[in-house]
Amino acid sequence: MDSEEVLDAKDKSLAHLRKVHGDEAETVIADGRYGYISGLVKDVLKKPVIERLTLSDRIDKVVLNRWLGIPIFLALLYGVFQFTFVVSVPFMDWIDEGFGWLSEQASGIGGWGGSLLADGVIGGVGSVLVFVPVIFLLYIALSILEDSGYLARAAFVMDRLMHRIGLHGRSFIPLMLGFGCNVPAVMATRTIENPKDRLVTILISPLMSCGARLPIYALFAAAFFTAHQGLVVFSFYAIGVVLAILLAWLFRRRLVTGESGHFVMELPPYRIPTIIGVVTHMWERGRVFLIRAGTIIFSIVLLVWLLDYTGALEPIGRAIAPIFSPAGFGQWQAAVTLVFGILAKEVVVGTFGTLFTGAEELGGLGHVIGFELGWTALVAYAFMAMCLIYVPCMATIAIIKRETNSWKWTGFVIGYTLALGWIVATLIYQIGRLF
Repeated sequence: MDSEEVLDAKDKSLAHLRKVHGDEAETVIADGRYGYISGLVKDVLKKPVIERLTLSDRIDKVVLNRWLGIPIFLALLYGVFQFTFVVSVPFMDWIDEGFGWLSEQASGIGGWGGSLLADGVIGGVGSVLVFVPVIFLLYIALSILEDSGYLARAAFVMDRLMHRIGLHGRSFIPLMLGFGCNVPAVMATRTIENPKDRLVTILISPLMSCGARLPIYALFAAAFFTAHQGLVVFSFYAIGVVLAILLAWLFRRRLVTGESGHFVMELPPYRIPTIIGVVTHMWERGRVFLIRAGTIIFSIVLLVWLLDYTGALEPIGRAIAPIFSPAGFGQWQAAVTLVFGILAKEVVVGTFGTLFTGAEELGGLGHVIGFELGWTALVAYAFMAMCLIYVPCMATIAIIKRETNSWKWTGFVIGYTLALGWIVATLIYQIGRLF
């Protein structure tokens, strides 16, 4: 790279920082440095009571309180999901109606070409794109929390709990990134100096419920838990975090033993998020979903349509389906969606959309699945739990192999998540039947 290219890259980076943060790069860097100093001072220095407190100090006295910190964090996450689903409903309905009209027009073509357009392209990809409002609104809410300076506090709050399971607060940062996508979450473990802490964080990262799983939750929450959609979706994020904590404790004591590292991090000053910054962060994350829908998901649902059109899909599903009968979803269609979901989690919804066509006229895809497969709310909840936990997507598997440089640990992640997903889904269904 020559000097002109370096200078051009520098100018672009400065422009990006100015656009996102609303300040010059020097100010942003200075805030980061003083934030780090402030975090270090809070860890090692006890200030006199008479010292005048800043606004950030007064807020931190509440959000960093040892008893209130975690409940406040959980309440904010719950509020994020309630906001996401309440606001997104009308937009989802408009998109759904649009794809319904397109499907009717495509069906009129007739033959395999009409089936390809109506069932494969529109039914498969369209059923995923319906949830674009949910994805983008979630990223808006998370961007506001991040730009305000709160998410750094969340890692600080979780440090005490993470120490008890053998990790530290720095491991919580990659796990939080996992709410967006597990791939950058695994890559972010490079910031963890202790190799044992880093390995354990990589092993539990796939349990963080990424944005690709959100369309699955939204689909079935809307159909089976209409009055409590936000609460149901929040419960899966909470289940993922709880399982990650329990397994980290187990792995740290039985699988990867040794002392945990120490944690010092910057606490940036609280800021009022800028509209440009929030929209930029939303787009940077949300466009990944759109790109996947236009490439990976499009390719996979076409493969699903071809296998279904030629009659090859049902025998594959029937061979696998009995494994999931104890969990309540032992139908071949459910088995097929889980298999293709390993390629990309959004494909679970896309595969259902390809298999069950004309859903718009019958109350939506979730209702059609429930009617055709005889699912209850309990079965749907168990299925969502399976989708949360079982084998991570191929991109995450590939990055785990690269970051650990070990097929042994990669295979371990595939094996334990598959077994754990089946166990949790089966327990939910079998125990739920008793009540």
